[in-house]
Amino acid sequence: MVFDNLYLNKDHLDGFDNYKYNAIDTNPLGTYIMHPFWNALIKVTPRWIAPNLLTFVGFLFTVGASLLLAYYDYGFYVSGINYKGDPIPRWVFGVVSLFIFISYSLDGLDGKQARRTGTSGPLGELFDHGLDSWTTIFIPTALYSIFGRDDPNTIQPIRMYYICIMVFINFYLAHWEKYNTGVLYLPWSYDFSMVGLVFFFGLTAIFGPEKWKMSLTDNYSFGHVTEITFYFTTFVTNIPVSIYNIYISNRDKTGKNLSILEGSRPLVPLTVFVSLCLIWVKMSPTNILERDPRIFFMMSGAIFSNICCRLIVAQMSKTRCEAHNNLLSFMVVAIFFSVFLPPIELICMYIMALISIVTHIYYGGCVVKQMADHFKIMCFKIPYKKH
Repeated sequence: MVFDNLYLNKDHLDGFDNYKYNAIDTNPLGTYIMHPFWNALIKVTPRWIAPNLLTFVGFLFTVGASLLLAYYDYGFYVSGINYKGDPIPRWVFGVVSLFIFISYSLDGLDGKQARRTGTSGPLGELFDHGLDSWTTIFIPTALYSIFGRDDPNTIQPIRMYYICIMVFINFYLAHWEKYNTGVLYLPWSYDFSMVGLVFFFGLTAIFGPEKWKMSLTDNYSFGHVTEITFYFTTFVTNIPVSIYNIYISNRDKTGKNLSILEGSRPLVPLTVFVSLCLIWVKMSPTNILERDPRIFFMMSGAIFSNICCRLIVAQMSKTRCEAHNNLLSFMVVAIFFSVFLPPIELICMYIMALISIVTHIYYGGCVVKQMADHFKIMCFKIPYKKH
């Protein structure tokens, strides 16, 4: 069989056997608006649809939105002020808005469907959060097509890449917290950002991307303010809150009570990953990020998602997080050849992107199959009960 590699050991599986979902969601948008909407929607959702199928279809809608924009705006130039060709059709932004709304709604329905059909379990949570970790690259790159590069009112690929890194960090923090505290503190930023994106793309479909070229102050355009918001959310709210929650957990002895060294272990692969990405960008002899930013973004997203999925496995099974990811070793090799053999740098990036995406899909497929076999369930199907 294709997905027969056993990535999970006995400790992992034993941990999943004893796993219990523990999350705290204080977001008023989710509590008072989205959850009542999803509660009404779940009532008309057929019971035969497996929760994981809702999750996967929602993920495919996010990927579809990204691919649609890539078709019309592969290099992120089209919405720029200096672009002379045909603009992105407004209906494309409308479809992207609809796709993101559907994806967000299905992501909110899968857990309710699991409880409704009595199929809740660790596989569903791992599958959900694992795919969410991959959407962290599809969403911001879709947003970039609204502003476009090569424009004084927007940002260049390197600064867009910094935004992607902020999104990575914000997502990773929630699972790093849970690794230490045993509790998943659902960030407010997720619901607000998804609802905001739905309206953002919807308004773009009505008024066109040129409306976002406006300057909010003498020195800052709407795009610049959007960029600053990502930095503010990361460094002023999310990071301090995560550190505080871990501190309280250790002080009150409500979590794992790990040492600082052990509690920080999940940060090692993330730090190495971010460092290697920035080293490649800064040392690139051919300015690789400018040559094909979309593939560099996609490569980074696949590597990040793989690192994050392994952390999710560790925090759910209460096992020790891996401090190294093999994809990072491949990345070191790719950077080495890129720096010393500039003519093949673009090829190195394409190969690294292919390795990253295929490796991550294979890892995910193997883990899902292994867990499904262990729990004697089917990932995408609810079996008929025998009476």
